[in-house]
Amino acid sequence: MQLGVIGLGRMGGNIVRRLTRGGHECVVYDRNGAAMQALAGNGVSAARDLGQLVARLAKPRAVWLMLPAGEITESAVNELAPLLAAGDIIIDGGNAYYKDDIRRAQAMNARGIRYVDCGTSGGVWGLERGYCLMIGGDQETVKHLDPIFSALAPGTGGIPTTPGRDGRDPRVERGYLYCGPSGAGRFVKMIHNGIEYGLMQAYAEGFHLLRSANYRFDLADIAELWRRGSVLGSWLLDLSAMALAEDPELAHYAGYVEDSGEGRWTIMTALEEAVPAHVLSAALYARFRSREKADFADKLLSAMRHEFGGHREPKGG
Repeated sequence: MQLGVIGLGRMGGNIVRRLTRGGHECVVYDRNGAAMQALAGNGVSAARDLGQLVARLAKPRAVWLMLPAGEITESAVNELAPLLAAGDIIIDGGNAYYKDDIRRAQAMNARGIRYVDCGTSGGVWGLERGYCLMIGGDQETVKHLDPIFSALAPGTGGIPTTPGRDGRDPRVERGYLYCGPSGAGRFVKMIHNGIEYGLMQAYAEGFHLLRSANYRFDLADIAELWRRGSVLGSWLLDLSAMALAEDPELAHYAGYVEDSGEGRWTIMTALEEAVPAHVLSAALYARFRSREKADFADKLLSAMRHEFGGHREPKGG
C-alpha cells in the first residue's frame, strides 16, 4: 500500500522504515532535509513540499501526520486539506487532545476528506518491537487502512492469548484496535499515557525509598530481580533496569521531568467526568515539582522517558 508521511522525527522516521520493511511504499516530507535524505530509497521517495507529496500519491490518497500536538498539527492539516480530494484520508498518529480530533474530523468530513485519529505507543523502540495502535474514525476507512496498521503493529509475538477471548477481535492480539468513532482512539491513548505517568511515578518513588534506606542496596540488581517472576514486571521496569545498570546513580540526568500534555488532558477529563484520579493527578503534580528541585525519583522518571521515547531533558533543567 502507498502512504504519505509528514514528520520524520523520533517516531515518524521509524514508522516509515517499518512500513517499507513490510513492503509498503512511502512518500515523505519533513522541513528537515537531512531527515528525508536518511530515508530516501528502498521504497521511500522524498517530496519537496506538501503539493508534490500529494501529487505522487495514487487516489484515494492516505497521508499520515506524525507531528507535535497543537499549532503544528493544526497548521499541517489546514495546509494539506485544500490539496486533497473527496475520499482521501488524513491519519493523525501523533499525540493530540481527543476533542481536537473530533473538531478536525468534522471539518474534514465537510470537505469529503476522511480523518482518522491513531494513538501510537512504542517510542524509539517501535521499529523493532512494533507500535501499539489505538484507532478512531469511520470504521470502513479504518478497514481500508488495515494493511498499514497491521504492518506497524507488533504482531502476536510470544504473548499467549488471554483465556476467554474466543470470538473477540483478533486484531487486538496483534497490537491494534478500532476503538470507535472520531476521537475514540486518541481518548484511549490519552488514558494510556495518564496511567503511564502513575506507573512511572510508583517505580520512581519505590526506588527512591530503596536508595534512601540504611541498607546498601544495589538498585540495578533489584530492578533485574523484579523483572523475573515478580508481579511488578513491565516494560517500564525493563527500561529502568537498563538505565540503572548503565548509570547506578543516574548522574547523567538532572531529574527535570517534562509532561507531553497527555497527563494534563487525562486529569481535565477526570474533572469533566467527576471520576477520582488520585494517583494520576499526583503523578502529574510530581512532574511539575521536579522542575523546582529534583531528587533521585525524578532522575529515574527522566531516565525512563529517555529510554522509551528518546526524550531529553531541557538544557538548563
